[in-house]
Formats: sequence, C-alpha cells, structure tokens
Amino acid sequence: MLSGGDRTGAANLPRTGRVISSVRAAASLPEAPIARPSWSAEMPSGARLGYRDQMGTDDTLGREARSGRGPVPPAAHPPREWDAAAYDRLALPHLRWGASVLERLSVPPDATVLDAGCGTGRVTALLLTRVPRGRVVAVDASRTMLAAARSRLAGARARVVFIRHDLAEPLPAVGPVDAVVSTATFHWIADHDRLFANLRAVLRPHGQLVAQWGGSGNIRGVLAALADAGETWPGPWNFPTADATCAALRRAGFADPVAWLEDDPVVLADPAALRAYLAAVVLGAHLDRLPARRRPGYLDAVVARLPSRVVDYVRLNAVARTD
Repeated sequence: MLSGGDRTGAANLPRTGRVISSVRAAASLPEAPIARPSWSAEMPSGARLGYRDQMGTDDTLGREARSGRGPVPPAAHPPREWDAAAYDRLALPHLRWGASVLERLSVPPDATVLDAGCGTGRVTALLLTRVPRGRVVAVDASRTMLAAARSRLAGARARVVFIRHDLAEPLPAVGPVDAVVSTATFHWIADHDRLFANLRAVLRPHGQLVAQWGGSGNIRGVLAALADAGETWPGPWNFPTADATCAALRRAGFADPVAWLEDDPVVLADPAALRAYLAAVVLGAHLDRLPARRRPGYLDAVVARLPSRVVDYVRLNAVARTD
C-alpha cells in the first residue's frame, strides 16, 4: 500500500504485477541536433513560478550511469523531431492512456502540474480541466510538438507555460510543482535514474508523480518483424520492468513507488492505416536513419511481417510521491 493516502489516489493498486486488458482498435522529420530554441517560453503575467526560457543541451547524453546510481542505462539517443501534423491526424490510444493517468492524479484545483512530454497537447487539455484554477508547465523536446500544443491550447495561455527541454537533463527553473504527469514519453529516455532525479528535483514535498509509458515486452511483435526484415539496430527505447522502475524511483528519492504492467494491444486492420501509424508513432527514429527513397520499402517489409495487424503495446504504469 502507498503511504500517501489520498494524495496519491492509488492506495489500492498493485505494487508490481501485470493487468491484462482487451484488444483495442485504432491509425518524420529528419533528425536534427538539439540546440537552444529561438522562441521564448510564454510566461503568464503574475505567475508565481520563476520560469526562464532554456533548452537543456545534450552534451552529456550517452555517458554511463554515475557510480552508485544503479545499472548502466541503455545507450542514449538525442531527442528527435516529430511530424506533429501526421501524429495529430491519427486516432491514437495515447489520449485514452492519458485519461487513465489523470484518473490517478490527486491534486487540488489550484495546483501547478508539470506535463512531462506534452506532445501536441491532447492530454494537456484534459489536465487543464483537472486544475481549473491551477497552472500547467508543458514540456517537450520537439519544436513541432510544442507548436501544435500551443495552437491547441491557445485559449488557455494564461495558465500554460511551454518549455522545450530534454527531460534527460536537469529541468530549468520550473518548480516547485505539486505533481508531474506523463504519458507515453519515458521509454524514449535511456537513463531513468537521471530522468527521475530531474523530476524529483522540481517536486514540492508531498508531491505526486503519475506516469505511463512502454514497459517490458512492449511492441514485441513489431520488434520481431523488424528483426525478420533484417533490422539490426535495437531502437531508441528503454522498456523497463515494473521492479526496475520502482528501484529507480527509490534511488531518485521517491517514496512508496507502485508500478505495474498492462497489456493493451491496438488493432489496425487496414494495412495502410498500420503503415501510417508505424511511420508517425512507432518507427520514426528508424526511418530517420534511412535515405528517403528507402523508407517506403522499409515500412512495407515491416507491415508484411505483421499479419495480425496488431501493435502489441505493454504499458508500464507508475505512481510515486515525495516525502
């Protein structure tokens, strides 16, 4: 059991384990080096927090874990740019995932919440309804995603600050915040010890972390199809176990972490829809590594090796608090 009581909203969740859910039906820009952005984060007038416009550099990405910080993480990859328009056109399961994350969030209506990996702002819009008198700090490493989020949330700019930042690096002056939420982001970050330490640093005492991302076994069928098609690159992902996540959260200073895995496969019966989904959501980093002329054949080869037309998601859910 969590010792945070109603602060966590998850006292009855399993500490680790696996939950099976039913099958769900659902449908890149060239990689660019991270650089400091030309835009300025929009600071609402009269805001309480000391934000500054900053983009974390990536010069430390790929270093081994520091001594005493746990196992060496998977090889790090700089954050990539996304085709936000293509991403936003798809019927994604991410909004449903985000809604389930927010169901586990327990904060007052005037809370300040960090959305770690806000994407195009779909879940951020839901979050704003959970804190009708509060503020949201929307963070993402992709310029295109943040531009889409700004457009979507234009009517709420008095309550949202947008910051382009790599979560693998210490966050700019965005705290303290009452909670951190995240949906479908953490598996893109190699070093979860650093990630959780960065998030812990901006949370106030009795703050809450509620997140969901790809866990152990995620997209196993897609990975098998890639290997069968001749792909040797393991990809940019970090899909940890529930136990490893709880251990990493404890090392970062979180209390009473709870984590569990949930099978949530998505069926895309139309091969064209599956192809578009893989290109925009799953395999963008792989496509970035190829010449443009080779990308269509690459996608065709993967789709041909997924006869069930299923993206076999395994979601890792985590809840933790600060003392």
